[in-house]
Amino acid sequence: MRSTQRHDRPDLEQPSARLPVRRAGIDTYRQPVLYLHRDCTVSRAEGFAALTRVSVKCAGQEVVAVLNIVTGDWLGKDEAALSDAAWQMLAPEPGAIAILAHAEPPRAASVLRAKVFGTRLNEAQFEAVLRDALAARLSDIELAAFVTVCAGDRLDLDESVALTRAMISVGDRIDWGSGPVLDKHCVGGLPGNRTTPIVVSIVAALGHRIPKTSSRAITSPAGTADVMATMTDVDLDIGALRNVVDREGGCMASGGRMRLSPADDILIQIERPLDLDGDGQMVASILSKKAAAGSTHVLIDIPVGATAKVRTMAAADAIARRLVFVGEAVGLRIGVHISDGRQPVGRGIGPALEAHDVLEVLRNSPQAPRDLRERALDVAGAVLELLPAIAPGSGRIQAEGALASGAAMRKFIAICMAQGGFREPGRARFVEPFVAPADGQLGCINNRQLARIAKLAGAPRNPTAGVVCTLREGDSIRRGMPLFLVHAGSKGELAYALDYARAHPDTLSLRESRS
Repeated sequence: MRSTQRHDRPDLEQPSARLPVRRAGIDTYRQPVLYLHRDCTVSRAEGFAALTRVSVKCAGQEVVAVLNIVTGDWLGKDEAALSDAAWQMLAPEPGAIAILAHAEPPRAASVLRAKVFGTRLNEAQFEAVLRDALAARLSDIELAAFVTVCAGDRLDLDESVALTRAMISVGDRIDWGSGPVLDKHCVGGLPGNRTTPIVVSIVAALGHRIPKTSSRAITSPAGTADVMATMTDVDLDIGALRNVVDREGGCMASGGRMRLSPADDILIQIERPLDLDGDGQMVASILSKKAAAGSTHVLIDIPVGATAKVRTMAAADAIARRLVFVGEAVGLRIGVHISDGRQPVGRGIGPALEAHDVLEVLRNSPQAPRDLRERALDVAGAVLELLPAIAPGSGRIQAEGALASGAAMRKFIAICMAQGGFREPGRARFVEPFVAPADGQLGCINNRQLARIAKLAGAPRNPTAGVVCTLREGDSIRRGMPLFLVHAGSKGELAYALDYARAHPDTLSLRESRS
């Protein structure tokens, strides 16, 4: 009876369940972690063990943390420490006392188990999982299980709709009023395919609204937000974003500071180390962000190639059908642009290197990568043709005019200035070529391995790091000529990337030249 009264009355917590708390100074990614010494009297009294989920309350705030047991002497027996993530959630005062107790099981635990055993989930069940995730009531292990059981083809069309709606419902939405709001997205997997800054500049220069929010890189060497961050401020809140769009018609911001589908941001952080991005979750991720951002007309670019994210036309068609079905269900008009994903676009792979390519295209430089220019015009034209007033074929013509006249470049600078100012992207300190081992002809380019080399060189963590590759399939190669240039911020990263390239000669495979 006493035990029941103690649990029902938080004010009667036993003194043994209270400990002074301090910051451990340990980055645990996003997982709240509590540290207790193995000889801690509270841990023994409460029956805590490693990986126990513990409720930590302090000054009216609560966080559910996973317990790690400390066997060394850096933590006292009668104190608790919190990881950086847990500390930021609680924000305790110096010398604060924390109340520790076994955490209640998360409400979504039964939903997770049901999905593991093949149950189809509805919107309310998905929402329960997402709300527990946002409240940090689910551990990374539980979230990884959720991501895994939803990967591949484990979500049907109705579940994709339900997950998308749930993602929208647990976040904020922007209302831009009447009239079309344009947007575009590329499913990724193609290094250097940085069309967004060019497309947004063209569309906004032609007088249309295109408030573009983008994510940081998930598994690639650069996301659009990483590229734009080398030239302007991208961490805007919703108020700042509205001001930019009201002033210039478009923006190119990171969604990180906005609660636009915030649950998706958590799932992405789990997907990144697992390198998972299933069709159902990918569609829900894309379209929940677009709907939350107030978009009405969205073009999705799907590059298809043997080493791209989408490898076959059959897979592209399946994703396209899912996108259109889910988009219609949540009130979006979706256009799909299937493009060539066999080889990189532009020359640079990495935030600053891709930014240099973008600027050359916008400045109409004779040295601008032609493939990036043409692809950006194709995508911009397709975005414009989502509008009923623009006839098929005329969108690209309008886009080309805006680019050639310099209007797109002027609009790009204006958007950057509205977001905090424009700056030229930087250059890496160390650059070294990876040379051809023999004469031949360039066969195929492995996009995934080329992107891997760019990441080993430091991208996107170091914005100037990455790879520059000017070659394309069919080009003639002479022994000793550079196949690509590795850009790095340190000699160690440079050597690491080059070692990987030497161990993977099929990154750019050569075949004998035809006589």
